[in-house]
Amino acid sequence: MLQPKRSKFRKVFRGRRKGAATTGSTVSFGEFGLKAMEADWITARQIEAARIAVTRHLRRGGQVWVRVFPDKSVSKKPAEVRMGGGKAAVDHWVAVVRPGKILFEVAGVPAADAVRALKLAGHKLPIPTKTVQRDRIAVMSGHSV
Repeated sequence: MLQPKRSKFRKVFRGRRKGAATTGSTVSFGEFGLKAMEADWITARQIEAARIAVTRHLRRGGQVWVRVFPDKSVSKKPAEVRMGGGKAAVDHWVAVVRPGKILFEVAGVPAADAVRALKLAGHKLPIPTKTVQRDRIAVMSGHSV
């Protein structure tokens, strides 16, 4: 499962998930991408399940890029433990995803296979997603969309 090798500072706060994604909102590496339509936390397990769904459907053909990384720690206290006693230990890792963020990219396979694989990956995630295609005009002119 994905997680940082080490984290330098203290346990992190929950933070806020408002606004649209500014970076990582265009298809940069592959031909097709899976775009998030809502904001949410996506756990390392969900990212891995989606990645496995894509690679299995493509029968390990083509190339897959995972554009999100779970770098935020989430702590959880055990069941039936009284309040207080400080913040709990790290339970799992999540990636903060905002609307418009490209989660996965695929290249080197036919369009129908890529769209179907990304749709399967979207079913593994807790947010609504849509498949997008790289904009050829923007790539040729050098402008980002």
